[in-house]
This record gives sequence, C-alpha cells and structure tokens, in this order.
Amino acid sequence: MMLTLSCVRFCSGLTTFRTAAHVRPLHSVSGITVAQIDEEVAKLLELKAQLGGDDGKNQFVLKTPKGTRDYNPKQMAIREKVFNTIIGCFKRHGAETIDTPVFELKETLTGKYGEDSKLIYDLKDQGGELLSLRYDLTVPFARYLAMNKITNIKRYHIAKVYRRDNPAMTRGRYREFYQCDFDIAGQYDAMIPDAECLKIVHEILSALELGDFRIKVNDRRILDGMFAVCGVPDDKFRTICSTVDKLDKMSWEDVKKEMVVEKGLSEEAADQIGQYVSMQGGMDLAERLLQDPKMSQSKQACAGLSDIKLLFSYLQLFQVVFDLSLARGLDYYTGVIYEAVLTQAGVAPVANDTQNGAEENVSVGSVAGGGRYDGLVGMFDPKGRKVPCVGVSIGIERIFSIMEQKAEALAEKVRTTEVQVMVASAQKNLLEERLRLVTELWNAGVKAEVMYKKNPKLLSQLQHCEEAGIPLVAILGEQELKDGVVKLRVVATREEVDVSRADVISEIKRRTSEA
Repeated sequence: MMLTLSCVRFCSGLTTFRTAAHVRPLHSVSGITVAQIDEEVAKLLELKAQLGGDDGKNQFVLKTPKGTRDYNPKQMAIREKVFNTIIGCFKRHGAETIDTPVFELKETLTGKYGEDSKLIYDLKDQGGELLSLRYDLTVPFARYLAMNKITNIKRYHIAKVYRRDNPAMTRGRYREFYQCDFDIAGQYDAMIPDAECLKIVHEILSALELGDFRIKVNDRRILDGMFAVCGVPDDKFRTICSTVDKLDKMSWEDVKKEMVVEKGLSEEAADQIGQYVSMQGGMDLAERLLQDPKMSQSKQACAGLSDIKLLFSYLQLFQVVFDLSLARGLDYYTGVIYEAVLTQAGVAPVANDTQNGAEENVSVGSVAGGGRYDGLVGMFDPKGRKVPCVGVSIGIERIFSIMEQKAEALAEKVRTTEVQVMVASAQKNLLEERLRLVTELWNAGVKAEVMYKKNPKLLSQLQHCEEAGIPLVAILGEQELKDGVVKLRVVATREEVDVSRADVISEIKRRTSEA
C-alpha cells in the first residue's frame, strides 16, 4: 500500500514538474533533457495505472503484448485453410514431422544468427540453465539431428518462434509467429534436394493464389567470392553480407553509406559491390559471371556459379531469377540461398491504416526463404561430423495477412465451423428426440449440433443455419415421429424431403459428400 501511495504521489509531482518544464524554456536540467523527462513520466504514469489510481482500485490495461495478436474464429478458419494447403504439399513430397521445445539452452542459439542474435529472447535463470526462446526452427532441427545421430531425414515442422523485432503488424511482422519449415538432411547429388525445395515454394504460393510472385536465387559462395574480389577484408564478410541483405528494404545509397560510414569499408570496394548486386538474370548470367575477369579468379564463386547453372537446368518449368543482391543475413548458410517475393498481392489498402501508409498493405515482401546449411549440424556434433542440409521456411504470418485482407476486401463469408447438419424441432417438448438423433449422428461421424434450448422456435433454428453456413437441417415434429421419418431441409434452396429414420444418416452423408 505504501508503494502504491508513494508511486501515485511521485507521479503526480513529476506531472507538475513536467508541466512547469514546458512553461519555462528549459533545455536541460543537470544534463537531463525535456524529452527524457517526458519518457520517464510516461513510464511512471503507466506504473501508476497498473498499481491503481487515487481511488485505491486496481487498474490494468487489457491488451496483448507488443508484436502479438489474438485470432478470432474467422481468422482462425482462414489460417487453418492455409496450414492445410502447406501441410498437404509437405506430405505430398514425402516429409515426416517432428517437434522441439519452444526454448533451448542459450548456448545452442548463440552465434548462429549473425547480427540478428540481438533479437533473441533470453529467459531468466531457471535452475542453473541459461535459456532462450527459439528464434527459428532450423537451429533446433540441427541440434536434434546431432543429438540423435540422424544423418538423413526429410522433415517438416510447424511451430511458433520468437524475435525481439520491431513489429509491423500490417505486413505480417510479429514478435511471436509461426514458421512452416521443410528440410532435407543427408548426402545426395548436387542441387537435386535444393530444386525440390524451390518446387515446394512454387507449389504452395501457386495453390494459395496470393498473386504474382518471383523466386530469387543466389549462393553464399558467390557472395563470399564477390566480396573477396571486391576487396572486402575477410573479417568483414558476414557484417557486409548483413548490410547487403537490407537491399530489399533500403536504397543502394543507404546501404553503401552503412557499409562505408558505419562498417568502415572503403568506398572503392563498396562501389564494386554495387556493380555486382545490381545484376539479375538466369542461367545466362551465371555463364557470364564465370567469364568475368574478377569473379573467375575466385574458386569459391566459380563453384557456386556452377551449382546455380545446374539448379537452373532442373528448374526450367517455372520462373526463378538469379539475383546477386540476395544475401540472407543468417550466418549458417553455406551454399544456395533463395527467397520468394510477392510482386503484386492484389490487396487494397486498409482504410484505418494511416500510420504505416498504403504500400505497407500492398507490398508484403518476402513470403518464403531458405537455403543450404551444410555446416550447422557439425557445430553441435562432439566429433564435428557434418550432415548436409537444405530447407525452406514459409512466411505464414505474411501470407495470412494478405489472405485476411483479401477476405475483407471481397466481403467473403468464411465458415468458422464444419457442422454439416442442424437437428431442429418443429414443436415443443421434443428435446429428448433431438438429443437422441444428434447422438446417432455424432456416433456415425457426422458433424452435427442442436440448440441449447428445450423449446427453440423453428425460425430461430433455421436462421442460425443460414448465418453459420450449415447446409442441412434435420427437422423433427410430431407428425415426423409418427411416420418414422425425418424432414431434411436444404438451407440454400429451402427444398424439403422426408427421409426414413433408418436412412437419414446415409442420406446426410451422401448429400454432404456431394457438396
């Protein structure tokens, strides 16, 4: 109680001081700026609200944490449809699934993500173990392979991951979000598993009908070779790679400025990099770079370019772009890398999204990415044994944001349940008969429901079916019970037919299977 009163009095006093500070032309007080005072006052006022106001009643803000959200039944129905499409594709390609803990030992995740390591959520000490929430599903997968001595597997994993990122909710960027991963581990002939991963991306994005997209491909060996011939010091490869990875969000001028001013790269080296990262093409570009006077000097780059050529020979059936600006900042990639970007999502701007601007809703950006990481499993194996791996991660949250906006823009009616038939009554005192029939339907595997009232009005029951999208109504009345039939009503057409009680289950199954 003393803490509450003290906090309230202190907040009140600071509020008065803040007002006074704005009255006088105060620039700083003992080195403290007005902006800092405002920030601290805001924190204390928030604490005051949490502890309770002057009336002594506890108050708290009902909200989800920053970068997270709730999902209502309509949104979950759309999400489930997306998941089913993705899982169906993964299974069609022969993948089995695993699961791993939502948190890992901190040392498992440390040093695997380059500059993004600062986004890892660390947990408080738990019984002597330093733990962190998983940042992605790839590093836990590599740990799983090394721990269980698995040398080949084709697996998919769909689960939540956590990042202390600056969320952009309208673009599907959150701090808690799902990843849908497909990975192939094992020693196989070059580029065959890699080509299958790209095929999976193409199948999923085509099936979801999100709009036009393109798949960008590059290779870490080509990037490292490019950095070497451009004069980038070895110890700056990874940090310069992280900067190049920002080209999809920043202009070349800003990227160059970060390289030169913040990371100490020479302007000459940055200009040479700029010439290469502007290149895009197909197999012809790979062939041209193999003849490039500088790139041909790097054995590493030539190996990557040869594999890119091989990959393109397997991918002639659909559009893939060789893009030298694609970097993907994660440290564990060792070979081919790829990213799928929506070029036209076909989504109108959301009217109330004034903060982020219209383009936030149309330009969603990357919706899938992945690559080859042949050295990651060896980092966990006591003897350093490597297991070559390649995989892809589908950006489910960004995809979901687009599909949700599309449903709203088109005013689509989304069913939130899968109920096939409503058991209704036409007169009073028929609750037991309704419960008997719905139980028979449940036992037969039919999705059915009844209203939780003893004597509901028939009109109310029919209206519920229309609102919920339930296709059939099984109506019981005194006459139907005498005749040993059930009146089956098609909600869409309002057609009604009497079906014998013995045949009602088979008739419902027949009609719902045809729908």
